[in-house]
Amino acid sequence: MNVKLILYLLFIPLVIWVMLSLKIEHLFKKGSINQIKIFYFIVSLIISYLLVNFIFDIYEVTRIIV
Repeated sequence: MNVKLILYLLFIPLVIWVMLSLKIEHLFKKGSINQIKIFYFIVSLIISYLLVNFIFDIYEVTRIIV
């Protein structure tokens, strides 16, 4: 199995869990539950993508050095 895929599967729920601790609901209109959920999902995908690529790049660099 691809290492990046495993990292994505680990980081997406972790990032969603961390983002739920933020109170950003006040930035949206009342009753826009679906838009808030979609926002959390899209931002969690973006952050997970950045984290996975960062970790994978660090791994590649340390593998080249050693």
